[in-house]
Amino acid sequence: MDLPPGCDDVVGIVRAARRRADCSQRELATRAGVSPSTVGRIEAGSLVPGLGMLRRVLAAAGCVLVAVDGAGRLVLPMGDDRTDLRDGAGRRYPAHLDTVLDPAPGQWWGDRYGLASPPETFHRDRRARDARRRRSQAEVRAARLRHPAVRHRRGGG
Repeated sequence: MDLPPGCDDVVGIVRAARRRADCSQRELATRAGVSPSTVGRIEAGSLVPGLGMLRRVLAAAGCVLVAVDGAGRLVLPMGDDRTDLRDGAGRRYPAHLDTVLDPAPGQWWGDRYGLASPPETFHRDRRARDARRRRSQAEVRAARLRHPAVRHRRGGG
């Protein structure tokens, strides 16, 4: 992904956020709950802040830290609304896989061997999984065009 110049420059991002907030280093530091020298060191490039510190400093300037994908779309955090889904050993399912509740016949690999279906499973075939996701995203976009007042929310929040 080609980022616009300076998008990965923490020094420039903090300076730009402080300028938008129209505050001095001392004011930003007070709002963020850090020492003025911390903000100064970040802006001088002698301190690379951790994620928590960067979020705090940006929040003090009225900005938020976000992630975007290769196409420039906002990456929303996954909701933790499915914390009860665990495998038989009590482990969470992999976050990158779509969990299938009460799989229909043919949705679980053990079906072809006559094994009893588990209460939940996931799709392992990446190509098929990605095709299902694209189809689902297209259906949501089409529904929005047909019914503009209806908003579909992601992440359960």
